[in-house]
Amino acid sequence: MNEITESVAMNASPAPEKLRCDACPVMCYIAEGRTGACDRYGNFGNKIVRCDPVTILEHRAEAGGEVVPFADGSAWDGNPVNRGQRFVSGIGAGTTYPDFKPAPFIVSQEVEGVDLVTVVTEAIFSYCGVKVKIDTDRHIGPETATVRVLGEPVGHVTTAEYGSQMLSLGGVRHLTGGSKSEGRMTCDTMLALCNRQPVELTIDGGSTVVVQAGKPPIIDGRLEQRMRVGCGSATIGMFATQWKGLVDEVVVVDDHITGVVSEHQAGKVIGWQDTGIKILGRRSTPGRYFKVSEPGLGWGGTMLSNPLEILGDWNTKKGARPGLSLLMVSTTGEQFAYFELDENLKPVEKPFPERLRKSVDLIEDNCEPALCSVLFMGGAGGSLRAGVTENPVNLTRSVHRLQTYVTVGGAPVYVWPGGGITLMVDVTRLPENSFGYVPTPALVAPLEFTMRRDHYEALGGYVSEIRTVDDVLAKGGEYYNERRVAAAPAGNAWPPLVQLRRERQA
Repeated sequence: MNEITESVAMNASPAPEKLRCDACPVMCYIAEGRTGACDRYGNFGNKIVRCDPVTILEHRAEAGGEVVPFADGSAWDGNPVNRGQRFVSGIGAGTTYPDFKPAPFIVSQEVEGVDLVTVVTEAIFSYCGVKVKIDTDRHIGPETATVRVLGEPVGHVTTAEYGSQMLSLGGVRHLTGGSKSEGRMTCDTMLALCNRQPVELTIDGGSTVVVQAGKPPIIDGRLEQRMRVGCGSATIGMFATQWKGLVDEVVVVDDHITGVVSEHQAGKVIGWQDTGIKILGRRSTPGRYFKVSEPGLGWGGTMLSNPLEILGDWNTKKGARPGLSLLMVSTTGEQFAYFELDENLKPVEKPFPERLRKSVDLIEDNCEPALCSVLFMGGAGGSLRAGVTENPVNLTRSVHRLQTYVTVGGAPVYVWPGGGITLMVDVTRLPENSFGYVPTPALVAPLEFTMRRDHYEALGGYVSEIRTVDDVLAKGGEYYNERRVAAAPAGNAWPPLVQLRRERQA
């Protein structure tokens, strides 16, 4: 070693030691001032710190969960006094991983003289998915068709529901059962959808759809405006009396069940005359026809651009005659046309009469706005439950007995019956950006369990870890969380009050 090198070596400061984060299975080594692969935890001041603030939701003091406005947009003002009904959510709370330790926050609150406990954590969900409801009668792809993002499979088309197309995205097989790029893309897609961001999905053999929770879908570049009022048969049933005396025949074109008013039970009940019409489709019951066309983006979710293609020859013995008037309309009222039979009993399109305008407008008025709904679905596994009690199955039994109320970011959930704690939640009922991820890959979701304190003790819970809301506001958590008080989203009741009322009703 020469003299200059020796001098530099003697005076150089040692490189800061990287810290190993144990908040997820990746176990990143993180340098000072940097964050781990998930961007949720970082090394600051030579300590692993949860980077996002733990969110305390504030409800209006009156029952019902009405929201109060933000005081200044985001931050907590430092006052530990509990001014309203406050709820420590799992947003920014930190995790129980590797699950031999208690949940980050176990919070006690007195509600109407009863001591309740809420166990708060951020759950790592390897077993999770997203259910997407797209309000449209347009065909977006065959059932079971693969749904892709940037070429990677992330889910499939599932059973269509009334007025909506349905997608099932994510799941452990896409997250872990395929290639690394498939797992990463699946995780990215679910994270974006759960955080209410738009995602472009391509369906094999079908459409390209832009989906965003709470927004209208965009199907093949076209913004969907409305959800159909019902199938063709239901539309006939609802509006037959509106057409009586104004037109001789009405056909409501629909991919699933096309309705014909003169044959339909609704028409018969109000004395509608036969017209001799013939529909080219599979007759189900009087006035109801299946498979008049293949599904598509045309009239009523069919492939039809010309609705006359579903008509056969008219029968004079059953009432067909020159001049007979015919209204054809779709289930959303977006497509409509008026025809009269000529001397050869062929329908000829005529200017649309004003007398029928009100009835078409009525169909449109009864169509709800088309939206995309995104439901996060996950299974709270045994390891996560160990952060609540040393005997995890006790928590599962308590949830199914309604002794414990489950919320995700303060939002109510639906818990499936049967084994385990399998839950679904509408992502629009959570504060924005409530979900995170770990690059295993898996999603991270806030999770809370609320129950009576004596019940928590009986479960074998971590009683010595119980704290008050004021203490959480004043001190944060193990990772020195920043804290913020935010208004609870509209419509979400205060979870401790919900659980207390369930207890009293039981």
